[in-house]
Amino acid sequence: MSMFDLTGKVALLTGASKGMGFEMAKGLAENGATVIISSRTQEDLDVAAKAINDAVGAQRAHGVAANIVHEDSLQALVDKTHEIAGPIDIVVGNAGVNPYYGPIAEITNKAYERTMNANVQSNLWLARMVAPDMAAKGGGSMMFTSSIGAFKPSDTLGTYGVSKLALIGLVRNLAMELGPQGIRFNAICPGLIKTDFARELWDKPGIEEKYSKSIPLRRLGNPDDFAGLAVFLASDASKYMTGQALTVCGGSSMWS
Repeated sequence: MSMFDLTGKVALLTGASKGMGFEMAKGLAENGATVIISSRTQEDLDVAAKAINDAVGAQRAHGVAANIVHEDSLQALVDKTHEIAGPIDIVVGNAGVNPYYGPIAEITNKAYERTMNANVQSNLWLARMVAPDMAAKGGGSMMFTSSIGAFKPSDTLGTYGVSKLALIGLVRNLAMELGPQGIRFNAICPGLIKTDFARELWDKPGIEEKYSKSIPLRRLGNPDDFAGLAVFLASDASKYMTGQALTVCGGSSMWS
């Protein structure tokens, strides 16, 4: 199990007060990492951090509120992480938005810019801020949450898909540029997961059953399906993996 051991590592996660981000943070903490979890609301983070600490039986989780769409807020998050735990070894960029449902040709400039800023540019900011920590240590791992929506068009989620495809492009370029410094970048591409973020897509009568029939594993994803993947990507178990887009969808997109 030593290849999955994260003892002494510091992980910073955005969008981590609930859902996938929370479960990934808990998985990292269970394997020894100190985790700094972030979202916009401190009260939610305090509850989440206590739940993680109670689960692992140690004070390994700390909540720091931040808003990813503001560069200065992200910098304050990184600075506070340094103050609490030291240099950062692991980044999980899980926060994102989807403010618009409808044809991409009809999206307003404001909604488009908000989507791209939150889902792409904020992760570039975060990578720039943390890369010096990892370079000084000779390595580190960053993972960013994309989507299977990146792989196909949609008449309702087109802009979201565009932003997630752009995020994969960002991950691959950062992997190429910072690989010589030992810094790894990978994208996580979930299918339909039972989170509050995606509730509009699955929490309607008959919808979950309908979707499940088209998925080889015959169920929607759960947030805890991502804990092990986060540990794998953060640890030496994946030390020769970078620039990849890992699809986690129960098999629904294996033919894409």
